Amino acid sequence: MRILLINTSERIGGPAIAAYRLMEALKNNGIKAKMLVRDKNTDQITVIGLNKSWRRIWQFLWERTVIWIANGFTRRNLFAVDIANTGTDITKLHEFVQADVIHLHWINQGMLSLNDIDKILKSGKPIVWTMHDMWPFTGICHYARKCNKYEEKCHNCELLLKPHKRDLSYKVFKKKQKIFANADITFVACSHWLEEMAKNSALIGKHKIISIPNPINTNMFMPRNKRQAREKLNLPQDKKLLLFGSVKITDKRKGIEYLIEACKILTQNNPELSEKLGVVILGSHPEQYSSLFPFPIYTMNYVKSERELVDIYNAVDIYVTPSLQDNLPNTIVEAMSCGIPCVGFQTGGIPQMIDHLHNGYVAEYKSASDLANGIKWVLTDGDYQTLSEEAHRKAVNSYSESIVTHKYLQIYNKLTGKNA
Repeated sequence: MRILLINTSERIGGPAIAAYRLMEALKNNGIKAKMLVRDKNTDQITVIGLNKSWRRIWQFLWERTVIWIANGFTRRNLFAVDIANTGTDITKLHEFVQADVIHLHWINQGMLSLNDIDKILKSGKPIVWTMHDMWPFTGICHYARKCNKYEEKCHNCELLLKPHKRDLSYKVFKKKQKIFANADITFVACSHWLEEMAKNSALIGKHKIISIPNPINTNMFMPRNKRQAREKLNLPQDKKLLLFGSVKITDKRKGIEYLIEACKILTQNNPELSEKLGVVILGSHPEQYSSLFPFPIYTMNYVKSERELVDIYNAVDIYVTPSLQDNLPNTIVEAMSCGIPCVGFQTGGIPQMIDHLHNGYVAEYKSASDLANGIKWVLTDGDYQTLSEEAHRKAVNSYSESIVTHKYLQIYNKLTGKNA
């Protein structure tokens, strides 16, 4: 069986990492899997990059320009929405023709247009679409925040400067509605949270929607010697280290301000503990936040090597994710697989991953105070060794490659009538 996974990037961003890991997991289980991307980042031979050209750059810029104009010439929420007005027709490519199943992932920012998606759906190929955010069933947004208009019809979009009844969200919603009306697509949500919202949506609610988490290589992401990991990374041996990571630290949705506030609360309420704490920040442009923390900060640029990531997770004591809306963060899976307890807000797919007071702590939504409580509980009040073991066990039992691959193979076999 030949599976073609399609994603905008090969390795940059959560959806790219998830799609790449799924490709590797399928290959490790004897499936001929390839990945088609716009942005190729490695020399992996099973990843095919679209030919680089000025046209690709223009496609990306044109989409942003249309959004910019429709949004009153402001950059406000410029990258919080996508309209898929440009892209590449991939249906004539050899890899597409040869594939038994087309597996879409995150295809925005000029990878596929709605017209391209329509051609894929009309090709007759079995289609699986793994949703890494809400875009497949909203008009234009990746995360709808508190808005639920997608349940009936997108319009008056709060992410636009001047929303109205027939704004950009309405126009794209109607076009998606036409494309999806008679299409045969199996949608996969990475979390139960996203699955429930998709089932309530007007666009795809009547389609088949199931939930399958992202896979992790638990033979690579596993507990290792903490002292040795810290030596490799030049991190102090005498600190309790918190880790915060994001490709784009400045993204408000990732909630770093809540972590800063939680650290200040810890300093005020638990001075003895706070003297032992340090924060490792993983991601691009962390320097603008360094001076805001009351603890020593150890900054690291975003790393692409998974082996480096394993060292980073194993070097810290706790992973904190103050994200305000997220699907099924790869970072939590990675941390748990390395036996690192996690603390996060009661939102999105996070409560599905962190079992409260069992392998981590789920804090009250947008409560920096409870986030601080969670950090303190994991480091001082809970049985850390047990938390660590339970975190690793949850990752192995729920997110390992063999478990996730088996679930996808069941879908592929049913769609193709083959038994891979």
